[in-house]
Amino acid sequence: MRSFLPLSLLALTLLALSPTNSSAAPWESSYDKLLQKYVVKTGVRYAAWQANKTDRRVLDAIVSKIAEADLTGLSRDEKLAFYLNAYNAWILKTMLDHYPVKSIKDTMYFVFRRDIITVAGKKTNFHALENQVIRKQFKESRIHFALNCASASCPPLHHRAFTAKSLDETLTKLTKEFITNNSLGLRWQKGAGKVHVSKIFDWYKDDFKREAGSIMAYLVKYRGTPFPANTKLKFQDYDWSINEAK
Repeated sequence: MRSFLPLSLLALTLLALSPTNSSAAPWESSYDKLLQKYVVKTGVRYAAWQANKTDRRVLDAIVSKIAEADLTGLSRDEKLAFYLNAYNAWILKTMLDHYPVKSIKDTMYFVFRRDIITVAGKKTNFHALENQVIRKQFKESRIHFALNCASASCPPLHHRAFTAKSLDETLTKLTKEFITNNSLGLRWQKGAGKVHVSKIFDWYKDDFKREAGSIMAYLVKYRGTPFPANTKLKFQDYDWSINEAK
């Protein structure tokens, strides 16, 4: 009987993953369960996920539904939640398809600019999805703390699927956590005269400046506490090794 149980569960999951233009798409629930199962504070449990053929098939079904999704009539937050989930889910599938690797740059760096993913009926790539769709269309700086490129220096992958209902609260929470509780986001020692921040703040500085006027002002906005006058901004090196749970 044990050999039939995983297939039965998979069949039920696949039946539920039907196309929809509702913010409560059935695949979001399945994706949410996978994230809760394999994403922990220290990263993603890639080895365990890859070893589970049933859960691999479920993720494959999820990205298939993302590929054929119809976004007609969705609100701004519904669309943004969809695109954030789409980016992260496709990254996870790509990583699992290539696992084991030590770094996303080892064998997969080409994927960022090659049209190997499909989102809402359009063949595209991760670079275009992030910059030509998500950043350009929504002009939302906090997305940089929600998107995850499967590397150690990325803001941690959120362990839940994004939903329109809680999107604003979740984006603010993730932004604050990366700036206040993660040394990869911000590292500062009182009296040092320097604050070391993620390279993300350099790469996407225009997004942060558009919201707060400057990177430093942005940091203060979400940190809640100003830095001493004349504090200098330094950017940390970026670690491209995979964000595998230790």
